[in-house]
Amino acid sequence: MKADVVTIGESMVLFQPYTEGTINYTPLLSKSVGGAESNLAFGLSRLGKKVRWISRLGSDPFGDLILATLSGEGVDISYAKRDDNAPTALYFKESKGYGDPNVFYYRKHSAASKLSSEDIEASWLDDARHLHMTGITPALGENTADFTREVMKRAREKGMTISFDPNLRRKLWSDEQAREVLLSLIPLCDIFLPGIEEAEFLLGEKTKEQYGKSFLDMGASVVAMKLGAEGSLGFFQDEVVNVAPYKVDKVIDTVGAGDAFAAGFLSRVLDEENPLAFYEMKHFLPEALKRANVMGALATQFKGDWEGAPTLEEVSGLMGGKQMVTR
Repeated sequence: MKADVVTIGESMVLFQPYTEGTINYTPLLSKSVGGAESNLAFGLSRLGKKVRWISRLGSDPFGDLILATLSGEGVDISYAKRDDNAPTALYFKESKGYGDPNVFYYRKHSAASKLSSEDIEASWLDDARHLHMTGITPALGENTADFTREVMKRAREKGMTISFDPNLRRKLWSDEQAREVLLSLIPLCDIFLPGIEEAEFLLGEKTKEQYGKSFLDMGASVVAMKLGAEGSLGFFQDEVVNVAPYKVDKVIDTVGAGDAFAAGFLSRVLDEENPLAFYEMKHFLPEALKRANVMGALATQFKGDWEGAPTLEEVSGLMGGKQMVTR
């Protein structure tokens, strides 16, 4: 089966309080599926793209739930592997009504943390156009940084375009290791998708324009920088594109917003035959950032990491100011 996008990384079962409150006092927890790469896969699938999701899961009911959910959303799961000796990862999320939610990971020694370069199969990238990787995968285990690097190198050898979202998770590794590994992967991507806080973590205090130029100098062809409530910035060659945010009245849950942004951006990029060409990039980059802003903003309106992702018709209507007919 052909794929517009291949993405590789860990998905987890998410537990969070069924009603508002902290984990230690809530009597009921709801369960769903979360993880940067699967969040992106859900978003892209709803936007009409064919996505191949690859990972390793435990041979347990949690892995069954993840595969059933992805498959139900139209994502190709045929390359996912099951592990009889390691579990599917879990995580818990709680919101106190202010600031970002608290997240607690249980992913050490998980099935996906065991991924290594020896697991890579040439068929993973067959009949595929684009590879998306995140900075979470190299943080998972002893060999996952080399695994991530090798996958990106093989995609480049096949002539695929590659996007990389640093998706910084400081609970998973030391700041020094995270900075070293993430910076080493930027030269292997065409599209770099940092948030402004991640850019500061990687390069220290600079202006937004200096961040963009620095990442381009490292080898990325285009940088799409997430600015949260301020919108986004796009950088390519000597061009800088500033796109205003899509306004929402209240933020409910920020987890998954960056993945939704990436899905929105990549969905528009992949509409083009030669997206990295200057004349094409200059034409569609503002629209790609606008779609990304809408997707990211909508993701903050739901407690789940991806469940509120819109269809292409819905997001196009919102971008055009169209009021949807609901009844």
